[in-house]
Amino acid sequence: MSSTGPATGALRVGVVGAGSWGTTVASLAATNAPTMLWARRAATANTLNSTHRNPEYLGDLPVHDTVEATTSLERCLASADVVVMAVPSHGFRDVLTGAAQFVRPGVPVVSLSKGLEAGTLSRMTEVVRSVLPGHPVAVLTGPNLAREIAAGQPAASVIAIEDKAIASELQSLFTTPMFRVYTNPDVVGCEIAGVVKNVIAIAAGIARGMGFGENTLATLITRGLAEISRLAMAMGARPLTLAGLAGMGDLIATCSSTQSRNMSVGMRLGKGESLEQVTSSMSMVAEGVKSSPSVLELATRHNVAMPITQQVVSVCRDGLAASDALVNLMTRSSKSEFE
Repeated sequence: MSSTGPATGALRVGVVGAGSWGTTVASLAATNAPTMLWARRAATANTLNSTHRNPEYLGDLPVHDTVEATTSLERCLASADVVVMAVPSHGFRDVLTGAAQFVRPGVPVVSLSKGLEAGTLSRMTEVVRSVLPGHPVAVLTGPNLAREIAAGQPAASVIAIEDKAIASELQSLFTTPMFRVYTNPDVVGCEIAGVVKNVIAIAAGIARGMGFGENTLATLITRGLAEISRLAMAMGARPLTLAGLAGMGDLIATCSSTQSRNMSVGMRLGKGESLEQVTSSMSMVAEGVKSSPSVLELATRHNVAMPITQQVVSVCRDGLAASDALVNLMTRSSKSEFE
């Protein structure tokens, strides 16, 4: 695809990663274009091809019957005109490095991952640029709980990329009658919002797990949005992005729904379980657990105060009791709302 690339109907899509969101996005894309889905495990690929279901991640919800699953990265990507990366941040670089030899020159890469690379603090679009220099890179993000979208419930998202022509083609590729896609040139803002909202969702879950109600949740969401906005804008984001689908929209969905893995982790922590107990029983990754130390490190680099994030790190990494984290937040010195 390029600014003068083929019409959407002629595009072929390769989706790397058959978790809940990767499978759902493959199903969306298949409405508009031939789509192949790479699964790490043969059992997952075989089940998808024989039943058009991914029961481990999406229960009995149907997957578009033209989606073809494979365990071969070469088969998935060699003829793809758009590559979609649906791999968690901690494995993103390794999988993309293995896939790079099969990606044709100039093919756009769309990231679905909402995390930071540990150590480098790189956003996933920066990882793509490192592994596949010269390829256009976009982010698909928003209030997108996979099961609801897979069930055909109305929802919206944002495709973020600076190139307007590519943005328009990708918008058409992922839009369906029940999934509305908007374009946004602010890649940094969309990406940082997607990363940090997972951390705030853990805090919201902790509050829920401790038995607190709507006032507490509203406070955490609002102050969490302030943290997201401070960091994103320090990195060059546009303010309106943080008030949109990628910012406020995604934050509300993730902090309010028990379908959110990060919210669920927080609830169990708030009820007194250890992080090891929580994560050992989960089949899917809660990005906020792994990303929270990196977010805090990034905030320090940009001289941005993120007290909620700091307490989530104290609970998840350092073993602080959730009740003590709450006390730490509530006894901070008084400030203006805009500090």
